[in-house]
Amino acid sequence: MRKLFLSITFIAMLPGLAEAQQVADARVADLVQAGKIRVGVHSVMYTKDSQTGELKAVSVGIILLDIARALGARIGVEVLPVGHPTIPEMLTCLTAGACDLAFMGPDPSRAGVEFSPPILQLDYTFLVPGASSIQRIADADRPGVRIAVVSHHASTLTLSRILKHAQLVYAATPDPTFELLRSGQADAFASIRGVLLEYSAKLPGSRVLDEHYGANLVGMVVPKGQAARLAYISEFVEQAKASGLVQQAIERAGLPGYKVASAKTN
Repeated sequence: MRKLFLSITFIAMLPGLAEAQQVADARVADLVQAGKIRVGVHSVMYTKDSQTGELKAVSVGIILLDIARALGARIGVEVLPVGHPTIPEMLTCLTAGACDLAFMGPDPSRAGVEFSPPILQLDYTFLVPGASSIQRIADADRPGVRIAVVSHHASTLTLSRILKHAQLVYAATPDPTFELLRSGQADAFASIRGVLLEYSAKLPGSRVLDEHYGANLVGMVVPKGQAARLAYISEFVEQAKASGLVQQAIERAGLPGYKVASAKTN
């Protein structure tokens, strides 16, 4: 897997978190010995060059992988993103030991992993065409309304538990999910606000609802049974939020729709 390059000059501005080769910590000794952290990312977070295979961070991936590199700098190791088209594949990477950590929000259906405190809050909402009669979240839950969703995404899992009448129309990744809306095969597209704002620019006249039906509290994830590593990462996450590193990563990315998760939230 080719290295995904990101700008990390902001890390140097936060020396409390960025000092490479910190005093040795037994909780991450295996990562220091390996000289790298293999970070699982899924399709919302990157694109892949069809000719070179090189990964490029996009959307929320720009923010999260900047934060991952700050963690790597703190430990004194390289960060190697490992791309997966879907969340189940990324979970398999973790549980099989091919990834050291990943980013996702907690959900009861995601077995085999444990979660740090959340880093980002990503509100769930809808993207609708300009002429749509859907003005509020409740307007979408009617018989005959089709909502395009990404299979296994946290926004989809939450929505499936609260809908009573609308029909979910599934696609494996965000691009084909958006195509369901653009082609008229769906009446709304449900996902995180930041992603929907990006897709809205590709559908003239469309709009993202102000309301939200939940939120993805994205944190770092490690395989079960790694309590020491999780404790180290959890400390880093809280320090990154308190120090302003996370907010600065959001601002540097220049992407609307993302905010820092509250401290000490689980």
